Amino acid sequence: MDEEAKRKKRMKWTIGIIAFVILQVVQALFFVLVIMKFKSPKFRVGEFDIQTLNVGTQASPSFDMSFVAPIRVKNTNWGPFKYDASTVSFTYGGAQVGQAIIPKSKANFKSTKKIDLDVTLSSTNLPSTSNLGNELSSGIITLNSQGELKGKVTVMFMFKKTKISQMNCTLAINTATKAVQSLTCK
Repeated sequence: MDEEAKRKKRMKWTIGIIAFVILQVVQALFFVLVIMKFKSPKFRVGEFDIQTLNVGTQASPSFDMSFVAPIRVKNTNWGPFKYDASTVSFTYGGAQVGQAIIPKSKANFKSTKKIDLDVTLSSTNLPSTSNLGNELSSGIITLNSQGELKGKVTVMFMFKKTKISQMNCTLAINTATKAVQSLTCK
């Protein structure tokens, strides 16, 4: 009987140790696969209202506009994303028509950093071969915005990884309503 009790006690200890080891393995896998997975934050320009818009004619094509661009940096990591100062370029037909500077900052873990940038765009530097006259007659100006944020994601105050976030958005501006007709980002 004494031998049977010892065997049951050893069996309980063995089951307890095996359960503890399995729990530790599951915790380690969760930590490695979920917490330590570094992703590039999403970097986009959001919908906005145009403050001023002045357009020329088809014979004398030009535009000047100003607006507040809502830039959003969505950090889905389990640590903050600290990024350096950067610029967002606005182009028409491949030629730059304006830019905005993003200051150095940080997007906290599992959150979205909201930055509002004052932007002024002008077509004065466009080549004369641009398609602006045709777009003005159709009532839609197509612009692109590109930018890159480079920074580091820090998890648990010690694991750091450099990540680069790209933005490439296409905006269609309706000149009659002076509003953004469509906004698509890749």
